[in-house]
Amino acid sequence: MPTNRQWLLKSRPQAQANQENFALVNSETPPLLDGQVLVQHHYLSLDPYMRGRMNDAKSYAKPQALGEVMIGGTVGEVMQSRHPKFHPGDKVVGMGGWQEYSILEPDQVNAWRKVDTSTVPLSYYLGAVGMPGVTAWYGLMRIIEPKAGETVTVSAASGAVGSALGVLAKSRGCRVVGIAGGSDKCNYVVNELGFDACLDYKQYTNAVELSQALKTACPEGIDGHFENVGGLVLDAVMLRMNAFGRIAVCGMIAGYDGQPVPMSYPQLILRDRLKVQGFIVSEHMEDWPVALAALSELVIAGKLHPRESVAQGIEAAPAAFLGLLKGQNFGKQLVKLI
Repeated sequence: MPTNRQWLLKSRPQAQANQENFALVNSETPPLLDGQVLVQHHYLSLDPYMRGRMNDAKSYAKPQALGEVMIGGTVGEVMQSRHPKFHPGDKVVGMGGWQEYSILEPDQVNAWRKVDTSTVPLSYYLGAVGMPGVTAWYGLMRIIEPKAGETVTVSAASGAVGSALGVLAKSRGCRVVGIAGGSDKCNYVVNELGFDACLDYKQYTNAVELSQALKTACPEGIDGHFENVGGLVLDAVMLRMNAFGRIAVCGMIAGYDGQPVPMSYPQLILRDRLKVQGFIVSEHMEDWPVALAALSELVIAGKLHPRESVAQGIEAAPAAFLGLLKGQNFGKQLVKLI
């Protein structure tokens, strides 16, 4: 049985997370018992939600326990199996955590699923055809509920969630405007993903300036918005929302270090009768099959070209994660483990 390298949460961050919050350890993998499955992870997913789980604070899920393997999605291959549902060579996706191997217990196997890599690359099941893609689908279809001809905006537009959101909205006949950090990301969003426009928020010093740019990019106003960031971006968008607009709140990366994220114009929620709704995609598992099918079709048809930032080796996970929180990634952030 292989030696397993694992990243544990060593301490809770004080404001910004740092490398010292993590500890890399080696552990021996015991022989399999009846009903267990050994999976070797090929890729680890890094996602902003992990930062919130590092805090010992009230949230929608329990905090990451100290001294335990960091939570995270993985894709990999079954190496050994003593369970009838899985066989060596099967490619699988699940919550394997920041480690090179997982042993699935009998009561865990239903939380893992086999994936088809003949038409969709394995790594995509952690991004466009995985949790981020389903997050985009749910926020768009269940909260924004777009109609053809409407204008939809999305922050962090070049990321795993934002890119899927834009392509899904375009496929439903919407005008789609992205907001991203940097000209390279904006060029990718427009030229490769097919957004109608993209604004580089780094070019604007305040919400009013960004809002003026949104006025040009969204001449008919904004009907639906998908929020990943908060702060200046959300303020600017709210100034351009049409009456009865819908805002799906997926993330608030501007506040993941524990700082407050003020909203400058809350009165607009009342004036424009806005629907502002947060959601957690894991609470809506009934929608995952239809969402994954729709996302797979877009990838296979060549309409969704997800960009990936790939760090090499388990050792690189903390640095890649900290870079993600600072917007240094381009597209879905992964760690390649083999």
